[in-house]
Formats: sequence, C-alpha cells, structure tokens
Amino acid sequence: MLLTTLAAAGGYLNYESLGLDPVALDLGFFQLKWYSLAYIAGILLGWAYLLKLLDRPGAPMARRHADDLVFYATIGIIAGGRIGYVLFYRPDLLLKPLSVLRLWDGGMSFHGGVIGVTLGIILMARKHKLNWLRIHDYVAACVPFGLFFGRLANFVNGELWGRPTDVPWAMVFPRTGLDVPRHPSQLYEAGLEGLLLFAVLAFFFWRTDARYYPGRLVGIFLLGYGSARFFVEFFREADEQLMWLHDMTGLNMGQYLCLPMIAGGLYLIATSRRRRARVEPIVGESIA
Repeated sequence: MLLTTLAAAGGYLNYESLGLDPVALDLGFFQLKWYSLAYIAGILLGWAYLLKLLDRPGAPMARRHADDLVFYATIGIIAGGRIGYVLFYRPDLLLKPLSVLRLWDGGMSFHGGVIGVTLGIILMARKHKLNWLRIHDYVAACVPFGLFFGRLANFVNGELWGRPTDVPWAMVFPRTGLDVPRHPSQLYEAGLEGLLLFAVLAFFFWRTDARYYPGRLVGIFLLGYGSARFFVEFFREADEQLMWLHDMTGLNMGQYLCLPMIAGGLYLIATSRRRRARVEPIVGESIA
C-alpha cells in the first residue's frame, strides 16, 4: 500500500516520463527496434574486439577465421537463445510449433544462447582443426558487449522489470499494470553482466597469462556471469508463468540455470593449469 501510494503521488520516476520508444526507426512499412540493434551492436563490437585480441601473440586462430566464427556464433545466439527460451521458460509453445519461429514476438534465453554459441564454436573449430576451448576463451572476453546492449534494450522496452521496492531510484513500469515502483533491474544487469564482467575479463586477458590456460577465461566468464545474474535475480520479478517456482522455492528460473554455470566455471578455472601446454600460435610469436 505504501509503495502504491508513493508512486501515485509522483514520489518515484515513471518510465513513461523518460520518453523511450522500443522502435528506433519507423518507416511505416518497416520498423527497426532497439532490441534488434542491440544484437547487431553486440555482434559487431564483439567481432571488432575479437580481432584486437587475435593480434596478440599466441592467438588460437587467424584473423581470417574470425568471419567464419561470427557466422557460427550468430546462428548459435539466435537458435540457442530461442530454443532455450522455449524449453526453459515457455514449454507451452511446443504445442504450437509455428509460434517457436516467431522471433519478432520476443523471447530469448541467454543460457540457451551460451549453449548455442558453444556448439557453433565446436563446429567451426572442427572444420578448421583448431582448439575450440582456446577459441572459446577469446569469445568469452567479447560476450559482455552483447549483454550490456541487450540489457539496455530490455530497459528501453520497459520489460523484465524488477521487484517492488522503495529505494530512491525505483521506477514505475506501466506495462506491469500497477502503479508500483520497482527496481530497474535491467540496469543492474547491464552494469554487472556487461561493464563489470567486461572489465574483469579484460584484466585477466591483458594483464595476466590466463589466455594460455585453455578454459580459464571461459571459466571466469561463467563464474562471473552466473554469480552476477544469480545476485540480480533477487531484485528481478519472476516471469509470470514461472511465479509458482519462485513462490515454492524462493528462487527464479534464471537462478537455477546459473547454478551449473557457476559450477562449470569453478571447474574450468580449477583444472585450467593441467591444460597448460606450449602454444604454437597461428598469429604472433611462439609462447613457451
């Protein structure tokens, strides 16, 4: 009651007052949404940063492989993200198979996208006879770009809002149907999963020899993302169709999906030393 009263009295910022529009460009016959641009920006900036990483000694592949990798990764992001969303969050869509293909209706799972990208990297590495885990280390360092822009797009869309709160920076999201101030959890995720995770991975790539221990950077990414997402989910409203899971266990589906990521990250970090071997670079100098 207190939150509703404060929001109605204008004590909190209303999302609508920001003047944000999910549509970036509207030509009448064609609409370009910020969410689509977020995917494009994440992929292009990730690709550009990957090329920069590959210029360092001991790279697991040549620059010529990067274009091929982007193709496989993009397919993995889209296919894995959509399939993961259906399996993890909306299994009811399996009863209407054609609806699974309706990407424009929204619904993507990052956890599914991770699986899709991993499979894409494995296929690409086999094609060129490269070490897929070392390639994955480099790709992991680039993923935060997509996470940052994706979460900003969620905020612009006024979706995936947080739980009710009375913190000073709380915001009212009209799409909830209630004048209740909530955590802008999309921005929390953009900061932790995007900016902070990028900084951590950049430090370990540029300031340490982590990239010479296959799986270490992937492990840091999995542990970092899993921990950040698990934490933010305490401030994020559970998906309506999965509210029963939160009510029954106190955790959201996203948190359950993060547990294997955290465990896998710890495993890869702990075992990375045994995978240390002389790296015969495709680009750069020999690394002992």
